[in-house]
Amino acid sequence: MTTDPSASPAIDLAALLAAQRAAYRLDGAPSLAERRANLAKLRAALIDNRTRLEEAINADFGHRSRHETSIMELGSTISGIDYLHKHLRRMMRPEKRHVAVHMQFGSARVEYQPLGVIGVMAPWNYPLVLAVMPLATALAAGNRVLLKPSEFTPTINALLEEILGALFSAEQVAVVNGDAAVGAAFSALPFDHLVFTGSTTVGRKVMQAASEHLVPVTLELGGKSPVIVEKGHPLDHACAGIVFGKLVSGGQTCIAPDYALVHEDDLAGFLTHYEAAVVAAYPDGPASEDYTWVFNDRHLARLNGLLEDARAKGATLREIGREAPGVNPRAMRPSLVLNVSDDMTIAHEEIFGPILPVFTYRTLGEAIDVVEARPRPLALYYFGHDKAAQRQVLDGTTSGNVTLNGTLLHIAQDDLPFGGVGASGIGAYHAIEGFRRLSHAKGIYVQGRWNVTTLLRPPFGKMAERLLRFVLR
Repeated sequence: MTTDPSASPAIDLAALLAAQRAAYRLDGAPSLAERRANLAKLRAALIDNRTRLEEAINADFGHRSRHETSIMELGSTISGIDYLHKHLRRMMRPEKRHVAVHMQFGSARVEYQPLGVIGVMAPWNYPLVLAVMPLATALAAGNRVLLKPSEFTPTINALLEEILGALFSAEQVAVVNGDAAVGAAFSALPFDHLVFTGSTTVGRKVMQAASEHLVPVTLELGGKSPVIVEKGHPLDHACAGIVFGKLVSGGQTCIAPDYALVHEDDLAGFLTHYEAAVVAAYPDGPASEDYTWVFNDRHLARLNGLLEDARAKGATLREIGREAPGVNPRAMRPSLVLNVSDDMTIAHEEIFGPILPVFTYRTLGEAIDVVEARPRPLALYYFGHDKAAQRQVLDGTTSGNVTLNGTLLHIAQDDLPFGGVGASGIGAYHAIEGFRRLSHAKGIYVQGRWNVTTLLRPPFGKMAERLLRFVLR
C-alpha cells in the first residue's frame, strides 16, 4: 500500500502508524513460519521483477549500469534475505543467561521481542537495497514497517509501491511518498524505531525530530572513508580495487573510498596504475555502458564546485581515462586531485562522486594521524600484507567497518554488522546485530521454589548478616 500525503502529512501519517500499531497489538508477534514466509515472498517478487527494477533505477539515474544494479542492489538484497531466512530460528531462540550463585534454583533468559512499528527512510543512491534490506530485517524481527523512499527516485518508488502493495497489507507494510516536508513529518512520528540512511546533515535533523518522542534510531550516514596503501604494495592490485570501490555507481556510494593515502615514494606509480585501472574498467571512458552518471544536475554542480574550489586554492587536477566528447555532462570523467590543502572544501566534505584526492605520507603513523584528525568514517580500507602494519591500522583508527586488501566487500558479508560510529552513524542493521537492533531484548528471571533471598527480608537477623558477609566478602 502507498500514500502520497502531500496535502496533510501529519494526519495521514499518524493514521497509517495507528493502523499498523493496532494490527500489531491485535495479531501479536508473528511465528517463525510467518516471518520466513514474508521473506520468501519478498525474495520471489524481487527476482520476478529483476528487469523492471533495473530499468526503473536506470530511469531515475539517467544512466546506470544494469549489472551494477543487479550486483550491488538486487544481489545484495537477495543474499541478505537468504541469510535472514536461514538463520532466523537461531536469532529468535531465547538465550540462557547466568544466574547468581545464591539464586541457583532460579533461571534467567533473554527473549527477543518485536518492537512493533519500524520507520525506514531510504536514500536515492541505492534506492532498492537501502530500502528493502532494512524492511526485510524489520520483518524478520517480527515488526511492521512504514517505508519512506527518497523523493528523487520516483520511478523505482512507484515500482516498489506496486511490488510491496501486492505482497503485504497496509497494516503490515506501507510505502509513503512525498517531498522533504513529508520526510520531516515522517521522522517526527512516534515509531518504535527509526532507520535512516542518508547524509550526516539530514541525519542530525532526523535524530532531533525522533528525540521528541524518544524514538531510538539507527543512522547509516557516511563521511570521508580513507584508503591507505602500504609502501611497496603492488600498485596494480591496489588501484584495481580502489577504482572498483570509487567508481561503482559513479562514486555515489556511502562507503566509497573518499581519499587515498599513498607513500610518497609510490605516488608516481600510483598515478600510472590508477589510470590504467580506470581504462581497463571503462574502455570507452564516460561513454562506457557500465559507467554510471552523476545522479542529477544539482549534484554535478556540487562536484564541479569542489573541483573549482580546489583548483583555485592551488590543487592539481588530473582527469583520468579516455575522453568521451559529446556525452551527457553528467557522465563525469574520473579525476584525481593532488596537492590538497586543509583550506579546500574537498578536504572536509564527503565527495560522493568520481573524484579521488590523493595525499602522500612518509610513515604509517603519519597516515593514521591524517585519518584520526577527521570525523570517524563509515569505512576504512588498507592495502598491505604486513600483519603488524594491519594491526597498527586497525588499533590506531576507528571506523564503522574495514576491508583489508579490497574495497566495499565488508558490506557483502551477511554475517557482519554494518553501520557507522560517531559522525558516520549509529547502530547496525545487517547480521544478527540488525535483528537485535530491531528487537527488544527482554530479560526474564524465573524464581525457583527455594530462594535464598527470602532470608534477606525484614525483619533482619543473624542469617541475613551471614549472607551479607558471604556476598560482600
